[in-house]
Amino acid sequence: MDIPPRTRGGYTSTAPRRRPTGSERRRRVQLREVEPEHPRHDRDETEEVLEGAPGGPIDRCILRSFHKHVAAKIWLGEDRAPLKLVNHGAKLQLWELDVERSRIYETVQRSGLAPLISCSHRVASRPMLSAFCERWQPETTTFHLPFGEMTITLDDVASILHIPITGSMISFSQPLRVDDANALLVELLGTTDVEASRETEQCRSPSVRLQWLRENFSTITDVSSDDDIDFATRAFLLHLVGCTLFADKSATSVGVVYLELFRDLSMVGSYAWGAACLAFMYRQLTTATRFEVRQLGGYLTLLQAWIYEHFPEMFSSPDMAYIESRPRALRWRPHVIPDSLQSLRERLDRLQISDVCWEPYVDHRAEHPFPDIAWFSGCIKCGLVVEPYHPERVLRQFGHIQTIPPRPFAPPRPDRSILLDQYWERWTDHVLIDQSRGRRCHYSGESVAEYMAWYDRISHRIVQPPHLRSGFTTDARSSPPSHTASTSDSRSARALRLLRHVISGGRQQSGDYFWGALNEAHSILAGSDETSASHSTPSPAPASHSTPSPATRPFFCPPTFVYPPPASVDPPPAAVDPHPSSPVAPPAPAAGPTASTTVYVRAKMKKKT
Repeated sequence: MDIPPRTRGGYTSTAPRRRPTGSERRRRVQLREVEPEHPRHDRDETEEVLEGAPGGPIDRCILRSFHKHVAAKIWLGEDRAPLKLVNHGAKLQLWELDVERSRIYETVQRSGLAPLISCSHRVASRPMLSAFCERWQPETTTFHLPFGEMTITLDDVASILHIPITGSMISFSQPLRVDDANALLVELLGTTDVEASRETEQCRSPSVRLQWLRENFSTITDVSSDDDIDFATRAFLLHLVGCTLFADKSATSVGVVYLELFRDLSMVGSYAWGAACLAFMYRQLTTATRFEVRQLGGYLTLLQAWIYEHFPEMFSSPDMAYIESRPRALRWRPHVIPDSLQSLRERLDRLQISDVCWEPYVDHRAEHPFPDIAWFSGCIKCGLVVEPYHPERVLRQFGHIQTIPPRPFAPPRPDRSILLDQYWERWTDHVLIDQSRGRRCHYSGESVAEYMAWYDRISHRIVQPPHLRSGFTTDARSSPPSHTASTSDSRSARALRLLRHVISGGRQQSGDYFWGALNEAHSILAGSDETSASHSTPSPAPASHSTPSPATRPFFCPPTFVYPPPASVDPPPAAVDPHPSSPVAPPAPAAGPTASTTVYVRAKMKKKT
């Protein structure tokens, strides 16, 4: 008896088997492969991305969607105004948890989200955040700067915000419908069907207004019933994440979908809130890189504090009363940068490795140790938002020598959430191995010799085109400008950079710390530092002014960079008024003038007159 052939679906058929057509084969390949979510390309775009772009990248094998990037438009002469920022730092102060609401605060404290109440910045700088957003590249989820890539890591999130970065992934199987949102509001917040429907209709989406949450639940106190306190706690948590971690571009509302995470209040602390916040921030930055976008969402306190931490000499204003047991977001006093967006673009174009604080949390490790999950290499998720996380591209931020990283991987579709959740739960199996991490840096910002040549080929290092710069004539594809300042200028800059590190450290420092910094700053200004020694062989400096060896150099000392020796410049001639209104005696010479000096000065004055 002949058994009919069995197909892949389990059905039998007696018809002869035919070869699949070309379209069927392509469809099967698409089903087997992981489809990238960002960016999507059709066939014409795939052919286009193989060509170089004006100003870089020369090889577009990495930045495949760069032709749509705002930096590409800026290079072609089109400009974009600073982005409108969605910042709810001031709204958090409108719903305070005082002693009459201690039961709500205790639940929020157990959730791990309590630090968000106090560490949110009320002020955000539009030009500064817009300038960094123009350097974000969606394919690598990193900022492309003149000297290489940098990004916000899980270590940054944990140190800046002090919220959990380990635990269960925040997952949603599908987008929430309005009817389901109304049912959640009735079940978990105790509202009526009419109130829930009216609110979602006003928002025109499965969302609720932040103001509506405050008006309906901020008056509940500890004397209320247990159910009312649970309703108010869920409403406060929804309001908190809507103002911070998941602030979207609606600027006034928050998605009801997050309310499902607060169904069981005892399990709120089991989620990886920091990883979800980072994935959401990545997606907001990716969206804002499109030229037509005019707004930036996400938790801007995280982005702004990250800039303050890694570029303290350019943008930061430290709070001297800060102590290391608090989140690092509180270390800074947020302020609006007075520079224009074009000025900040040019400042970022001139950035050098020495301008970056690669490991800013050295003082913070005693209170907040380094989390091993920061080495995780894979995808992070916030509901239906899935973004790749590439620590191998920013090894210098972990104190390791930067090597040429592998090609970035595209995130899988959000509907494969189960696989992503399992991958995240076994994160210890997916951290970078020691071989991938490489060796520790000998100096901050170190990279292998061939890294910059590779990076210059695949990246867009300079944003502001040369013909639109305010007085700069260096070529756009050239390396960062070399130091041409005088010796005294370079010494002053190094000494000020050193003292700035000390000032930003706050009052919780020992006397030896201050003495060592002042001692080295004096050495630099006196000319007995390592830079002067590299150009000449000065006489031995006093022991009290000697520069510490690398083994004993305190961590606050910036790495020593060898600057080219300046050209000799004659001192300027003394300024003399060519048209004196009345005879003026020459200034008194220094103590002990000689007769020849006096005669020389009088002769010069007589000749000028």
